[in-house]
Amino acid sequence: MRRVASAFALVMLVAAIAMHAQARPSSATLPLFLYAAVGPELSTYAVHAAEGSLRKTSSATLPFAVQYVWPHPSTKFLYVAWSNGMQGDRHGINAYRVDPVTGALSPHGAPIEIRHRPVHLTLDANATHVLVAYNNPSSLSVHTLNADGTLGAEVKQPAPLDQGIYGHQIRVHPSNTMVVLVTRGNGPTATRPEDPGALKVYGYKNGILTNRQSIAPNGGFGFQSRHLDFHPTLPLMYLNLERQNQLQVYRVKGDAIDPHAVFTRNTLDHPETSKPAQMTGAIHIHPNGRVVYLSNRASGTQVVDGKTVWEGGENTIGVYAIDQKTGEPTRLQNIDSGGMHARTFTLDSDAGLLVAANQNAVTKADGTRVSASLAVFRIGSTGALTFLRKYDVETGRGDTLMWAGLLRVRN
Repeated sequence: MRRVASAFALVMLVAAIAMHAQARPSSATLPLFLYAAVGPELSTYAVHAAEGSLRKTSSATLPFAVQYVWPHPSTKFLYVAWSNGMQGDRHGINAYRVDPVTGALSPHGAPIEIRHRPVHLTLDANATHVLVAYNNPSSLSVHTLNADGTLGAEVKQPAPLDQGIYGHQIRVHPSNTMVVLVTRGNGPTATRPEDPGALKVYGYKNGILTNRQSIAPNGGFGFQSRHLDFHPTLPLMYLNLERQNQLQVYRVKGDAIDPHAVFTRNTLDHPETSKPAQMTGAIHIHPNGRVVYLSNRASGTQVVDGKTVWEGGENTIGVYAIDQKTGEPTRLQNIDSGGMHARTFTLDSDAGLLVAANQNAVTKADGTRVSASLAVFRIGSTGALTFLRKYDVETGRGDTLMWAGLLRVRN
């Protein structure tokens, strides 16, 4: 009898575990949405993962053009930076609540005004602060996040910070003890010499930053750093150089970064024919740590027979396999991005999808008009991409497809 009771208890325990597992769906079953920004409009698209299709369902309107967006790790909130331009006088951040069923956005607390154009923002590892990067003047700010996800006050920094020239991205290391401000510098022009770029590395604790390192090979000249991503398991950081069209790999050593790149790769198929406006864009590592993606973009124009037309170049998504021992990147492919100037792109590993946001509408020399677009790709077993379809996006006068991001929403 005791054996029967024990067996019955075991069966009930197994059943309870199975029911619990069913009650907590895997991330692959959670609703998936794409958010894309054109001017002040941030639109929600429902994503059909199996088909790789998008359907626009709703929009939220910001005071001025969206600059960048970052999700709360709970997926309940989005933080949206906006601005009326580098020479403008209105800049801010709005918090939005994400509807777990429809993905629609609704205001969450009061927005905050900030002092310059916010080119990038992120959250720290424990989601207690928002960190913002400004490009002109190059600088940053840190703002508290309240327990309910609303935006709070700015954290005053106790000492001056080394903030470089033309900040372009700010990232918090997963350890939550180190922050990197990527400063791009500026390329030379006919009337102005080159401004050097650098990686400004800070110690970080409870919203407070302290100067730690400035990484600027060759004094920062020829080092137009744009975006970085941290490897999920290896002590490595992957960085793209905008004007040099390069991918670099750096070692992370505790709360510091080795200033010498261990690997450098050219990102173009035909660097010898590169145009002046050819550059890299965003960079993202697949969550499995085996592949790194980056965008090559070229939408520069020239005047031919009195008409402004595309000057040519490479608009691709670069796919690189990562050696799991050394971190060395080996290119698997450069695939056409499906449009002009993929300023950003986004991926979801469970759906096996990558979406490139081709920012600009451009006319080719043959008169063909290429619209801004969202191009959808399937991610294969090796990380290589297969083009599925694209959706032209109306940008209107002066607006561009500035940002896009996939979000899988939990209840």
